[in-house]
Amino acid sequence: MTSQKTYPPLNRLKPIADNIWIVDGPTIRFGLPWPKLTFPTRMTVIRLADGGLMVHSPTPLTPELRREIDSLGPVRHLIGPNRIHYWWLPDWKAAFPDADVWLAPRIREQAGTRIDFVAFEIEAESGFPWDGDVETILASGDFMTEVDFFHRESRTLVLTDLIENFEPEKVGSWPMRFLYRLGGVLHPHGSMPRDMRRTYRGEQATLKAAVERMIALDPERVILAHGRWYERDGAAELRRAFSWLLG
Repeated sequence: MTSQKTYPPLNRLKPIADNIWIVDGPTIRFGLPWPKLTFPTRMTVIRLADGGLMVHSPTPLTPELRREIDSLGPVRHLIGPNRIHYWWLPDWKAAFPDADVWLAPRIREQAGTRIDFVAFEIEAESGFPWDGDVETILASGDFMTEVDFFHRESRTLVLTDLIENFEPEKVGSWPMRFLYRLGGVLHPHGSMPRDMRRTYRGEQATLKAAVERMIALDPERVILAHGRWYERDGAAELRRAFSWLLG
C-alpha cells in the first residue's frame, strides 16, 4: 500500500459539509485472479438529528479514528451497502456493540460466518430510524443490490460501486491505466464498471429508475467508495456517468 494510490491522511475524519464526514482508508486488491486491481477505500459518517452516527461502508477502525468517532457522538447504525462491502463490519460491531448493523441484500450469502451477529437486511426504501435525515435508494440487480443514501441537509449522495473514478496518476503504469479505462472507471470519465453493468442487464429499467431518482434529488456532491469523488455539480456528474443508461 502506497500513499500515492490513496488519499492521505488516512483513517482520519474529514468534514465535507455540516454533519457529514468521509474517511479515506487503505488500498485493497480486488478482481479476478489476474489482474487484480488496486482500490483506494472510503467510508462516510453522517450525524443524524438525534446525535447518533450512521457509518457507511466502514474502513479499518484504528485507535485514533475510534477517538475521533467517539468525539462526534454514539455510533447507532453500521451499513454494509452492497454484497462486497462488509469486511470491516465485525470490527466495528465489536467496538460498538450497541450499534445496529444494516446489510444490503445477499451480504450474508457472500460473507458466510464473518457476519455471525444480529443484523437487519435493507429490503425497502423507508421505515428506517434515519428516514427523517437520509433518503434510502435501492439499486436492485440480479447479482448485487446496492443501497445508496441521500443526506438532505448537505445535499450529498453517498454511492458505493455504482460509480468508480480512479485518477490516472494514482493507478500507476500505462497498462494498468488502460485496464481501468477499458473498465469505464478512469477519471475524468468515471462511471459504473462495465462488468457491473452486465450484472444489471435484466434490471436496467429498475436501475434507470433509481438513477433518475438520484438526479431528481439534485445532489451537490456525490461520494464514491473508490477513487476521486465529486465535490460539486453532483447531478451533472450523474447524468454524464450514466449516459449509457439514460439514453
